[in-house]
Amino acid sequence: MPVHNADIAARFDEIADRLEIQGANPFRIRAYRNAARTLGELPQDAGALLAKGDDLTRLPGIGEDLAAKVREIVETGHSSLLDRLRRELPPAVTELLQIPGLGPKRVKALYHDLEVQTVEQLYRAARDGRIRALPGFGEKTERNILQAVEAHVGHAHRFKLAVAARYAESLVAFLKGVPGVDQVTVAGSFRRMRETVGDLDILVTAAPDSPVMQHFTAYDEVAGILSAGSTRASVVLKSGLQVDLRVVAHQAYGAALVYFTGSKAHNIAIRRIAQKRGLKVNEYGVFRGTARVAGEDEASVYASVDLPCIPPELREDRGEIEAARDGRLPRLVELSDLRGDLHAHTKATDGHDTLREMALAAKAAGLRYLAITEHSRRLAMAHGLDPLRLARQCDEIDRLNAELDGITLLKGIEVDILEDGSLDLPDDVLGRLDLVVGAIHSRFHLSRAKQTERILRAMDRPHFTLLAHPGGRLIEQRDPYDVDMLRIIRHAKARGCFLELNAHPDRLDLLDVHCQMAKEEGVQVSVNSDAHSRFEFSNLRYGVGQARRGWLEKDDVLNTRPLTALRRLLRRTM
Repeated sequence: MPVHNADIAARFDEIADRLEIQGANPFRIRAYRNAARTLGELPQDAGALLAKGDDLTRLPGIGEDLAAKVREIVETGHSSLLDRLRRELPPAVTELLQIPGLGPKRVKALYHDLEVQTVEQLYRAARDGRIRALPGFGEKTERNILQAVEAHVGHAHRFKLAVAARYAESLVAFLKGVPGVDQVTVAGSFRRMRETVGDLDILVTAAPDSPVMQHFTAYDEVAGILSAGSTRASVVLKSGLQVDLRVVAHQAYGAALVYFTGSKAHNIAIRRIAQKRGLKVNEYGVFRGTARVAGEDEASVYASVDLPCIPPELREDRGEIEAARDGRLPRLVELSDLRGDLHAHTKATDGHDTLREMALAAKAAGLRYLAITEHSRRLAMAHGLDPLRLARQCDEIDRLNAELDGITLLKGIEVDILEDGSLDLPDDVLGRLDLVVGAIHSRFHLSRAKQTERILRAMDRPHFTLLAHPGGRLIEQRDPYDVDMLRIIRHAKARGCFLELNAHPDRLDLLDVHCQMAKEEGVQVSVNSDAHSRFEFSNLRYGVGQARRGWLEKDDVLNTRPLTALRRLLRRTM
């Protein structure tokens, strides 16, 4: 059975969780977390690298011991260390870590002091008022835990887009190799580039005698078959991801794509328009009476209701139908439009690779410039730069630029925005840089008024260029902080600075609706990787997907510009 990087990363994360609950050495715990991150963001499957004889110890944070554990998981599907840790702690304990506000230290206290092992036991303990008596908890924490458990129980598990992509791409490649299979497309929220995916809907056209259904249900990663018929089957993969496969007729493929891509609200709106024209639209085609009049491709479906084909990312019933009717559909930005990346880190702080390695990787990804934006000194855990270390890095960038061909490094910093809105480094230091990326890394729970004012004051600093990950969210881990985003966007317009769309799959921040808001207010957005290793520039595709969901066109995106034009815009903010 193929073992994906996401599977290995999940095992390493669980090992780290269990070690932390047990109170193990923090450095050992951090090693597993770093390895999980490296593997989760690695574009090539570790199994494929091992099959080619590659040395995994060349990967950031992977030493000989961890490389051996990766090989064990790839070859056996198991980790002997994880199996042992699961015997030492009840299996359900790590599910408690999925509850917002519960880290390993609190889970350890709940387990040892109250014998809480499951979410149900946690709920009862909070409901009965037993948690507030524990050191470090209190009545307010207990109330928050109760609310979080109630929300968790009613929340269906979803997979981050980048994780779902790994399973989807492997499965698509497998299905394309089945005899008689012609077209294979993943539809649903995955095709609309939603930040999380509940399941995968795959559409296939195939010859009548194709064994595609038999091959699909026998796929090595299938853990269980929910249903299986001649044209439709549903399975659950070992990862827990549900996959539905439908074989459709060639003449109905476009109609099926529209129907199963969704969204539901978009499809209902299209069907209502069709009904007014005496048409019926469903997954089998567009019909006038019993006669099929369209459906072989998506363009024919939309043309039947006098609309141009609407890009999948816009199909949310948020004005795209009216825009299509009025000829105002945007020409959405493409990954190939990006000329550079304005947010990346190296080994100088919490990155994994050198300046040269990052520059060459950016060039290989098709970029022409890359801003190096290390953390500033306030972020001590990331070994943030003080003025002296920043000056040394700037000198190193100058020396490297003299040697590089086809890629230019820009001098930047990801400077902490402090609680009072000041920046972590003095103005005279920031003024020597090509750009200043401001970011919040602390005090996430300030009131809406205070958090908004904090950001506005930071944007007013003379060298502020770009607001990093403006909402501060981590998908399914941390909610966005409470800010008046419209006010921030309008202040950026008045100040002449920019907003980031952070493409890291854990962030995808700006939200799509805020991208659209920025576009309407005339504020440019920079789609950045926030790369911490040379492998992470591939994340830009998810940022572009989010930008497309936010209606952004090439000219709305700052880093689609050539370097000369970009420098002119950056100088206006310095």
